[in-house]
Amino acid sequence: MLPSPTITRMEWAPLTGERPRLAGSNARLGVHGKNVTCPIARITTSDGAQGCGWSRISQEEAAQWIGQPVPEAVEDYPFALEYPLWDRAGKLAGKPVYALADETGPVSEDRPALAVPCYDTTLYFDDLHLADDAAAADLIAAEAGEGVGRGHRHFKIKVGRGGMHMPVEAGTRRDIAVIRAVRAEVGPGAKILIDANNGYNLNLTKQVLGATADADIYWMEEAFHEDPMLYANLREWMGREGLSVLIADGEGDASPRLLEWARSGLIDVVQYDVLRPGFTRWWTLGPQLDGWNVRSAPHAYGGVFGVYAAPHLAARVRGFTFAEIDPAKVDGLDGSAYTIRDGEIHVPALPGFGLGLDEAHFQRIVAEKGFIAA
Repeated sequence: MLPSPTITRMEWAPLTGERPRLAGSNARLGVHGKNVTCPIARITTSDGAQGCGWSRISQEEAAQWIGQPVPEAVEDYPFALEYPLWDRAGKLAGKPVYALADETGPVSEDRPALAVPCYDTTLYFDDLHLADDAAAADLIAAEAGEGVGRGHRHFKIKVGRGGMHMPVEAGTRRDIAVIRAVRAEVGPGAKILIDANNGYNLNLTKQVLGATADADIYWMEEAFHEDPMLYANLREWMGREGLSVLIADGEGDASPRLLEWARSGLIDVVQYDVLRPGFTRWWTLGPQLDGWNVRSAPHAYGGVFGVYAAPHLAARVRGFTFAEIDPAKVDGLDGSAYTIRDGEIHVPALPGFGLGLDEAHFQRIVAEKGFIAA
């Protein structure tokens, strides 16, 4: 048996870019802004292969990987370098990452491309400067209309204005007005998701879901900090009210018991971030959730690279429900092969993650702000 190739060189650069529109506040944070950062590492191995992808590896840790063998199994890819290694694996095989999924997945020779349902996640609290609820609702509805123009058919709305930014009663009233206005804007065929970023309590959640029952909310995300007693109460109440809203949770600092609660039926959709704990974790977790009849919807806001990476998991995870789209243009990173049409992100049938790298720009940022380990 031939020895495994080793990592011989690593280049790292913090690429930067912008969202098309400034992102406002949510229930627990202030304005998110327009600027984004996408740290990219490119590895070269002793067999001449290369791979690039998101990584927050330090220069000291990168130096420790030089001369180390590439793990033979994808499940053994280290977190710090998983994305460059996945990209390398796809390029070596001459396949997109999604085609490395089990052959039982929905990838075949006669359909090499992958189309995955997605949602526009840009509807933040961009209205806090407005005193009038109707004007605020019209503003967010207009932003949803912009999303329709970009090819979106499904939308996630940030709610929880009364958690920090507005008085509770006024903020809740505005949340309801915004949900209704967005539904009117995007029509009955769109799926509407709402995300409170833990800014509600149980009673507020019931109030909002009850008041927007005719808006047909698809899922309620992070209504409050995960609590099995509260979720059981909410689920029982929704059953009595005839509501079929899915309960989604898991982004951020999730409870270590989250999967236990999902397996028991308290949580319908698991949303661990695709950058942390990462793609490799999802590669193994997704089929496990399938076995429990629990849906998967990896969180992908704020990291840019996750928007391109997460859809690849849909070829392996039967219950993959939505890809989250936080659009941004990163200088030096070309994601133009990915397109959004009719509520789906179309993943290119290109080797690896199918992303291009502007060599001159990448090398300039490596020299100015990054590092090389060799």
